[in-house]
Amino acid sequence: MAGSKRQPDDHEEHPHAVGVGRSNASQRDFEFDFFGRLVERDASNVDFLRAHADNLAARGRYDRALQLDRRIVKLQPDRPIPWYNLACSYAVQGFIEPALVALQRSIELGYADFARLRRDPDLDSIRADPRFIKLIRRRFDRS
Repeated sequence: MAGSKRQPDDHEEHPHAVGVGRSNASQRDFEFDFFGRLVERDASNVDFLRAHADNLAARGRYDRALQLDRRIVKLQPDRPIPWYNLACSYAVQGFIEPALVALQRSIELGYADFARLRRDPDLDSIRADPRFIKLIRRRFDRS
């Protein structure tokens, strides 16, 4: 979201590579337009939705990225990464309660990247919240 630090889904290990012969800016513009058109044609393709949500977030269009993240969660309600990205979308916009609920659901579904939770700037607005701290401790402190 903030700078497009969204978590890639389970089968995506690397962000999209920059195309050969294109500048980073023109590649981003191309992808933004390309995936925007694909989403218009097929609003149920999770790969298109995810890519376009990432591009929207990178451009600061968090409201629209949030809409797509909600749609992805409806299409994949049992996967942790879409819930994590939804939590990021909410947190970036200052929607604390829904961000915590989405993050909790992500963790319940198996999200386990503690290092990312600690450093992801998208979660800055909720990181100091006592409920966030309690949620993290409950999941990751196995003392």
